Amino acid sequence: MDLRKLKTLIDLVAESGISELEITEGDGRVRIVKAAPVAPAAPAPITIAAPIAPVPAAAQPAGSAVATAGAAAPAAPEPTGHLVKSPMVGTFYRSGQPGAAPFVAVGSQVKEGDTLCIIEAMKLMNEIEADASGTIREVLVENGSPVEYGQPLFVIE
Repeated sequence: MDLRKLKTLIDLVAESGISELEITEGDGRVRIVKAAPVAPAAPAPITIAAPIAPVPAAAQPAGSAVATAGAAAPAAPEPTGHLVKSPMVGTFYRSGQPGAAPFVAVGSQVKEGDTLCIIEAMKLMNEIEADASGTIREVLVENGSPVEYGQPLFVIE
């Protein structure tokens, strides 16, 4: 069978409603099967949870046992003073080696450029230096904890 006939048969199958065609001509045999159209996979539904505002105590019915989550826990006060923030994502370490004394503690006097801690990122130990002089008033992260970019680490007064 020549190529022009084969091309014509393929076009006929594509345009028609049939899904399969088999032709035997002499010693040659041709079978053309139209593939079923593949439906695109439906994307998974996205669920967005909207924040629910707490119901004021005055609006709750009398005798209601429902307590609002916001009223039970007071908001943590924002630290005052100069915040030293993490310049990267990684693991926070207060000392250069396990078991060693921390670089700084609450009450330590620091000068600009003094090492405060180490943040391990991708197996590299990065020393974090003080960007202001003063006294360490608070350490905001636990040793060995993961930290995010921009997360406050220390408060310097």
